This record gives sequence, C-alpha cells and structure tokens, in this order.
Amino acid sequence: MECSCSSLLSSNSMETIYSTQFSSFKPLFDLKSIPKLTSFKGISAKASYDTCVPKKGLSSIDEQKLGAADLVYHVNGKINPSYLTRDLRILDGFDDEYGGVIVDSERLPANPNVFASMLRFSVSHWKAKEKKGIWLKLPVEKSDLVPVAVKSFDKPPMLHQGFEYHHAEKGYVMLTYWLPEGPSMLPANASHQVGVGGFVVNDKNEVLVVQGKHCAPSFVGLWKIPTGFIDESEEIYAGAVREVKEETGIDTEFLEVVAFRHVHNVAFEKSDLFFICMLKPLSTRIIVDVHEIQAAKGCVITNLGCQCMQWMPLIEFVEQPFIQQDSMFKKVIDICIARLGGCYCGLSVHQLASRFDGKISTLYYNCIDN
Repeated sequence: MECSCSSLLSSNSMETIYSTQFSSFKPLFDLKSIPKLTSFKGISAKASYDTCVPKKGLSSIDEQKLGAADLVYHVNGKINPSYLTRDLRILDGFDDEYGGVIVDSERLPANPNVFASMLRFSVSHWKAKEKKGIWLKLPVEKSDLVPVAVKSFDKPPMLHQGFEYHHAEKGYVMLTYWLPEGPSMLPANASHQVGVGGFVVNDKNEVLVVQGKHCAPSFVGLWKIPTGFIDESEEIYAGAVREVKEETGIDTEFLEVVAFRHVHNVAFEKSDLFFICMLKPLSTRIIVDVHEIQAAKGCVITNLGCQCMQWMPLIEFVEQPFIQQDSMFKKVIDICIARLGGCYCGLSVHQLASRFDGKISTLYYNCIDN
C-alpha cells in the first residue's frame, strides 16, 4: 500500500532534491541503468519523492534510518530497495556528551562496499545535524573496513579526506573524523607512559639492586634499583611493589614517592613519567627472575640454581662511577639518602573520595607528621 502523500515531481524539482539531499555523498547507482529512464532528469514520469515511509515491509529500525535521511524513492510507483534504500542508512551509534557521535562497533556491516556507502551517507547526515567529532572503533575481525574509512572521499569538498588514526590496542583500532571547519578539537591519544623504581634498603643499610640482562654497552656492569612500567589501571605505589617482587622475589611495603622525573620523546615518541618510590623490605631472600635480570647483588646463577647472598652496601652502590658522573641519578640517590636520615619527607599515599567524578582517588602528598 502506497503512502497517500506521494506526488509526482518534475525533472527540475527532482534535480533540486538530489542536489540538496545528496550533495554530501557519492551516488550509489547510475540512473541511466534503470529501465525506462534514459537520464536523471527523466525520473519525473516514473519516480516520486515521499517523506512518509510506508510501514508495510519495513522494520522499526529501517523506518528510523530512512526517516533520519528524510528521503525515500519510489520507482514506477513502488519502493525499489535494490537500487536505493539498501545502503542509504545511518550507521548505528549514539551521541557523546560533547556533541559528537560514537559509532556502534558491534553493529557494523561486514561488507566493505555496504560499509562505504553507509559511512558516506552517515557522515553527510551528521554534518547536516551539526555534529562534531565521529569516533569509529573497528575491531580486529573487521580490519578490512579500515582502508575504506581512511580512504579519501571523492567529493564533495567537505569530505576531502577520510578518517584519521587515533590509537590502537590489541583488539581494535580507533579512528576519528572532525566535521566542523578548522582544526580538530578531539582529545589526543594518551601522551605519557608511567614507570616506577623501587628504592629498597634493609636494616643493615644495604640497597636492593639488579643488573639488566639487555642494556646499552655504557650500562654494562651497572647495578641499579628495580624498575618497570605500571600496568593499566594500576596505582603507582602498587606498581612499585609488584615490580620489585617480580624482579627480585622480595616482598615490600610502600612508604613514599621521594621524587619523579619527567622527560619527553622517549619510547614511541611519548613522554615519560618515572616515580622513585621508597619501599620497606618485608623479606630478605632474593629470588631471581632469569627472564628480566641477569643477577641480583650477591646472587650467583649456577647449574644448581640461584645461591642468594647479601645485598649491596649503600655506600658501594652510591660510589659507582656511572652514578657519580650522572647529575640526575646522583641527585636521586642524594634525596633517598636524605630521606633515610630523616632530613627529607616524600609524598605518602592517601585514598580519598571525590564528588567531582564519584570515584575513589589516590592522592600523594607530604604529611609532616609521618
């Protein structure tokens, strides 16, 4: 049953509708190939434009998508989905809190050609709705859609380039598209990596040190404190305790952050934050992780296993030529020694609730009474 509001259009009016409604995406078919229609202008005798979507044969989702486009073609008095409505749909998604759109990655079409048509149509629609950023997350199982999204659009000028890479994880790649004129205001990918080092001194004034298995020639023979990167969603203090445990087998208790270093353009051109943490040993027996370190001070690896000995005396650790010749490392050690002597107070850890985001936060600050 056809909608009663259907009306015949002249060739000029049809061309106007096409230019206004379809100005932001590439035509999906050649009108010349439709039987009895010799050109686009000749559509007036056999085609009609209708803002009413017939309910018969269309699901509510299809109605919503077609209605969002405000455009349904009737050819010879009937809807012809094989030519027109098949790919003219908006990609599923939802608005973010900043006026942008997040595409639903679980409901993406599997066919790259269908995806290309829907993507072009969706971008045009969101542009007309004055949306801002588009977030397109493509899972690894649909990686064949990536070149479709990043490929430059042919026309019109407002679609002069495709989506840009934002970041990638093991299971997906995130792409973005900024719709308004001017530079993109979307937040950039994470800019920092976070490392920790554990300064552990026992009651004999000996420091826990390790030697790296793989290091630059200038670092060969250098004894250093256990270090590593914190894991995702891991606290700084917890990461320091974990790294010491993994590298040496020593259980520790976090005391304070005594200092931190900030440097730029390190691994993968990211900035780096490195926190030096003072830790109290809870055990003394060193157990070597042969995958990460070559040895621990006083620990000799033989065919019979690992024979653990005492740690390196603090004074011997400090007098290493590399530390004495490096101003930053020497300053870090001076700070740690000052903390051991009670002449310096670092940042202790405190768990506090914030109404700003409704979450428990870890706040590091100097507590003079400690």
